[in-house]
Amino acid sequence: MKAIRSNPRVLFTVIAVTAALAGCVAPKAPPPAPPPPAPKPAPPRPLPKPPADWRDAAQTPGTWQWNLSAGRSTASFAVAGGPAIASLTCDKTAGMVLLARQGEGLGAVPMQVTTSSGSRPVLSDPARSPAGWVVAALPTRDPLLDAMAFSRGRFALETAGAATLYLPSWPELSRVIEDCR
Repeated sequence: MKAIRSNPRVLFTVIAVTAALAGCVAPKAPPPAPPPPAPKPAPPRPLPKPPADWRDAAQTPGTWQWNLSAGRSTASFAVAGGPAIASLTCDKTAGMVLLARQGEGLGAVPMQVTTSSGSRPVLSDPARSPAGWVVAALPTRDPLLDAMAFSRGRFALETAGAATLYLPSWPELSRVIEDCR
């Protein structure tokens, strides 16, 4: 060690070699970049506003079909090949026309029938409403039936907790009503 300290050339060589070896150490890796921020969810689309006048609303897709179901005159409204979403059925023994639509509810469910001649609330009859349906019973001479049959082009059927149906006033309705009278 004394020889190294006394000879400046050897001391310089030792320092140079030490510095060179120190430079061979790999530099530390930079810290990983932070992950990109999570994409913000798109703002919810606003629901379409209902038309100011129910007659301006688009008709519910589908058609009426008349048939004799279990001996009862029935008009069913459905998209071709799909299940019925509304119906009008004659219960001649009870002297009632049953207005039904798909829907759920406990107890009597409020329904609103709107025609070109007016609007009227009705209540569903839980005893006549099978699972998945809301059914209102109307006497065969109820003026609301004629208002539905003769409404200009269509009528609206609103039910609590379900989308409003805008149904056409086709002859199938009149047939059920007349079959019941």
